[in-house]
Amino acid sequence: MFDVEEALRRALREDIGAGDLTSEAVVPADARARGEFVAKEDGVVAGLPFAGRVFALLEPDAGFEQCVSEGAPVARGEVMARVTAGARTVLSGERTALNLVQRLSGIATATAKVVALLEGSQTRVLDTRKTTPGLRALEKYAVRVGGGTNHRSGLYDAVLIKNNHLKFAAPSEAIRRARAHAPATASVEIEVETLEQLEDALSASPDIVMLDNMSVEMMRRAVEIVHKRARIEVSGNVTAETIPQLRDLGVDYVSMGALTHSARALDISLRVTFLG
Repeated sequence: MFDVEEALRRALREDIGAGDLTSEAVVPADARARGEFVAKEDGVVAGLPFAGRVFALLEPDAGFEQCVSEGAPVARGEVMARVTAGARTVLSGERTALNLVQRLSGIATATAKVVALLEGSQTRVLDTRKTTPGLRALEKYAVRVGGGTNHRSGLYDAVLIKNNHLKFAAPSEAIRRARAHAPATASVEIEVETLEQLEDALSASPDIVMLDNMSVEMMRRAVEIVHKRARIEVSGNVTAETIPQLRDLGVDYVSMGALTHSARALDISLRVTFLG
């Protein structure tokens, strides 16, 4: 299972190593400072509790005040959080804390935009496994904060039969093998690229069918064929620009790798004040 604490420790070790040479050389050991996380653009906040923990790992008594809630909109110039600690602590933890909050807030912001485009429809936004190695749990957390829904966590918690699996078995046979191998698995999903594959898959009663890289017209036909015999997910080249075409198809899910693999980090700075 994912260990947040260890991930934060690894990130700090990666940046600080044997010591922050610059801060140790320039900043007096007894100096105190306050750092304010300031949004430099509008967005949705995610990851502040992890930033607070970064400073606590460096200095157990460090103070951390979260000024906005996770998932809340933030405007340019708004103070998101404050840390008060030894000046060396603030400066040494600055980049690790900012990297986390910027990355996770960027994912939450991207997710919230897509969720808003689907507001009023039955379709939910899913993430994928296209995440930064070692940070999947944090990035999927940011998707939830942005209003999205997590797909499977990994290869171990759900069956998803994809096109490469279908090189070894037809859709219906692959589903039967999956049910026999993992009878307790909560969900068996299969990816299909043609209506012929869809018909064959439905004969084995999958829980979810993923319509991969289909045209809008083909997806409409696929929804008619499924006719509530399985939940439907749409995937492949889904973008904010194409979402409006999908909202009225009657599908259950739209999955987007771009939520995590291409989300731009939210621009945030740490404004430091010397306290004496």
